[in-house]
Amino acid sequence: MNAKVLYETFSRAPLAFERGEGCWLITGDGARYLDFAGGIAVNSLGHSHPHLVAALTEQAAKLWHVSNLYQVPGQERLGERLVENSFADRVFFTNSGAEALECAIKTARRYHYVNGNPEKFRIITFEGAFHGRTLATIAAGGQAKYLEGFGPKVDGFDQVPFGDVEAARAAITPETAAILIEPLQGEGGIRELPQGGLAALRQLCDEHGLLLILDEVQCGVGRTGKLFAYQWTDIEPDIVAIAKGIGGGFPMGACLATEAAAVGMTPGTHGTTFGGNPLAMAVGNAVLDVVLEPGFLDDVARKGLLLKQRLASVADEFPDVIEGIRGSGLMAGLKCRMPNTTVNMALRDEKLLAVPAGDNVVRLLPPLNVSDEEIGIAVDRIRKAAQGLSAKH
Repeated sequence: MNAKVLYETFSRAPLAFERGEGCWLITGDGARYLDFAGGIAVNSLGHSHPHLVAALTEQAAKLWHVSNLYQVPGQERLGERLVENSFADRVFFTNSGAEALECAIKTARRYHYVNGNPEKFRIITFEGAFHGRTLATIAAGGQAKYLEGFGPKVDGFDQVPFGDVEAARAAITPETAAILIEPLQGEGGIRELPQGGLAALRQLCDEHGLLLILDEVQCGVGRTGKLFAYQWTDIEPDIVAIAKGIGGGFPMGACLATEAAAVGMTPGTHGTTFGGNPLAMAVGNAVLDVVLEPGFLDDVARKGLLLKQRLASVADEFPDVIEGIRGSGLMAGLKCRMPNTTVNMALRDEKLLAVPAGDNVVRLLPPLNVSDEEIGIAVDRIRKAAQGLSAKH
């Protein structure tokens, strides 16, 4: 293979996989890796899930693409199911999380425009956030390393410390349209909002006539043990962006909104060529078939607790390697004492795949249908890696 033909934007591991089975990835020479990276929280039901494979192949034999010039019945069905199981009244389908966030940002701006407040376009965001790689979403995320070299930062985003409600209050101006936050930061290092943080932001939005936008691209679609992470609280947002897990490995995302928030999104104001195509809709509906089965999400929460408890014992054993455990459900993080890249490499040497994140964290994002036995194998491999690193340390 000639990697020289590709943009050099990724530091790729020297690994290529030929096939996958559930939680496992297999190389061409038969080496088996336990996949707790999940394509960065994408493979919500693992690899080659029979129900997803059947849905995709059945649809592929019928129709791939028609565009949004025509009705797509799969969109209507998937949209109805997302609405039935959330706060939302309206859904716009996209190809990715960044596009879902772009739609969310545009929806919020249009809301104020059609309600006679065109000056309201600014959005308050939070340090450590990651909202995508488009020019608007890197501006929303605000991280210098992603902004450098891409010209002037897109205007309209004001950052405050993560979860700091008073700082958010102080940042509100007559131009503020919305507050955008991840209920549980992924790329930022599996950082959870303080208790009551989301409720406080909801109240702030209500006081000032702002929209509350949630980025659930990584923490949504069952990852925390509820279909959406906000459902662990009593509040409801105005707009939510999802992607990753809803496609189970097929590229898709969605922007969900209340009727009131979506009021400005009328014909011609927004569009997509590939978003909501029949293939994506078939897979998205198949994912919900599984995730919405009675008891499935309760089991995700149970397994998340099991994983966290077992990881805590490893952290207790090797405090010179692992400082602590973070996360909710099957979205866990190892806060590392040594560089997270070193820890991640040691895990890979034990044939366990994980994902580095900000704040010196290694993320563990297994499929939602991971077994207790596979959790045990993963923890054993983490323990062995920590033991090796501790001995060298």
